[in-house]
Amino acid sequence: MIRSFDYDPAAHRLDVQFVSGRRYAYLDVPEREVEAMRRATSKGGFFNRRIRDRYRFERG
Repeated sequence: MIRSFDYDPAAHRLDVQFVSGRRYAYLDVPEREVEAMRRATSKGGFFNRRIRDRYRFERG
């Protein structure tokens, strides 16, 4: 589901690229959420439970 992700701590922005090639920037994501995502066994499962539908996003 998720090909890669990167986090900008100054902007609190989580950039996610999906295996489909689509890219999204999730805004106002706390660093602790991203650290938890990095530790998660299933990045996609974590994303669906804790990021998707909880944070504003921009498609890019």
